[in-house]
Amino acid sequence: MIDLKALREDPDRYREGARKKRISVDIDRILVLDERRRAIQHQQDEIRAEQRRLEKEAGPRIGGLMGKLKAAQGEEKARLETEVAELRAKPAALKEKIQALEAEGAEANAALSEVLLTVPQPPDSEVPVGASAEDNIEVRRWNPPHFDPARSFSEQRGFEARSHEELIKALGIVDFERGVKVAGSRSYMLVGDGMRLHNAVLRYAFDFITEKHGFTPVSVPVVVREECMIGTGFFPAGKDQTYLVDEQSRGSAHDLYLTGTGEVGLMARHMEEILDESMLPLKLATVSPCFRREAGAAGRDTAGLYRIHQFDKVEQVVICRADEAESKQWHKAMIGIVEELLQSLELPYRLLQCCTGDLGPKNADMIDIECWMPSRGALDGQGRASGEYGETHSASRLYDFQCRRLNLRYKGESTGGKPVFCHSLNNTVAASPRILIPILEMYQRADGTVEVPRALRPYMGGREVIGG
Repeated sequence: MIDLKALREDPDRYREGARKKRISVDIDRILVLDERRRAIQHQQDEIRAEQRRLEKEAGPRIGGLMGKLKAAQGEEKARLETEVAELRAKPAALKEKIQALEAEGAEANAALSEVLLTVPQPPDSEVPVGASAEDNIEVRRWNPPHFDPARSFSEQRGFEARSHEELIKALGIVDFERGVKVAGSRSYMLVGDGMRLHNAVLRYAFDFITEKHGFTPVSVPVVVREECMIGTGFFPAGKDQTYLVDEQSRGSAHDLYLTGTGEVGLMARHMEEILDESMLPLKLATVSPCFRREAGAAGRDTAGLYRIHQFDKVEQVVICRADEAESKQWHKAMIGIVEELLQSLELPYRLLQCCTGDLGPKNADMIDIECWMPSRGALDGQGRASGEYGETHSASRLYDFQCRRLNLRYKGESTGGKPVFCHSLNNTVAASPRILIPILEMYQRADGTVEVPRALRPYMGGREVIGG
């Protein structure tokens, strides 16, 4: 959620930010609702002050009249009783006005909060303007010494590359047919060395982030309340991509949702908290099942293990002080961790600076990391793919957007003891089975077997080859 005071002072910044992100939002309506809410609050404050004044003035007056009533008779008694009743009625009438304004204010607050949730975070000024992922800009690429994506796979390896779909079918390590039978489209079952390789990647990535880079391991719920999804910025915009667990129809007070990333649990863990500044930065990591509806058209580049409904992901989150320079440093460091991981697996990759139209509502900046996948890209006359990069990681910088929605703050010496909203960042360490695509395709051998990357062999029981 954005800072309402900042929007009030500079609405054009938020209009322009939404325009650059191609997100429709009515900033003028927010300003009107905000003005109405503030006017109602001002009325309430004035009436309460008047009520207190009348009560203060009426108290001694009523006390005096009550003393006279004890000895009064006839018309004098009736007059005194009427005067006491009038003195008591004035504050009571004001109380009714206050209650009416409270109801009106609650309605205005609810309407304002609903619209505020739709306002995206403005992109950082250095983020290039663009309409979609097609306008993202390559930052840099890395290749292992033995492979260059600029040259054909067959020229470098001496045989034509098989797709990961062909490899897993021949090796019998993924069962799509039975996965679909059990759970429907875009479902699968990893079998034998397929499951071993999947677990090896996750265990290696989890050890890499926690043991080598000092992130605190945390387990997280993957079925969460709606306020966690709203707080982390995945609702309302991403609600159609989320699986609903309809608990209200069964008598529960609230529905639940399956998370699409461990980021939700890691961030929501601290919602409604004020942390001591000495605790920051919090460096958190988790490995969890993830669920996404992945609605959209199917195609060759989304087939197989690329776009599926359920997967597992090692996620890293940093919660730090409200300092833009510090946030940018952490963003760079988190990307560096993933680059180090991919280089240890010897997978060619590139970094993409996401443009404004590809950031989504919550990100001030985002860098995607894509691994080279020989089976992607355009087909030649013989039906052979040219190879292409495919997204495997995404690193986001959110400033205080999530923490404001989660009401996650800190205080300490630098804040003068005043609570301040934290900053947050997140990045994929490894998501499997998608990461298996470049591993299988880049480590395939001419005889149809697949070499196990050296870094993963200790997690594969010492196996060096899959198949054969």
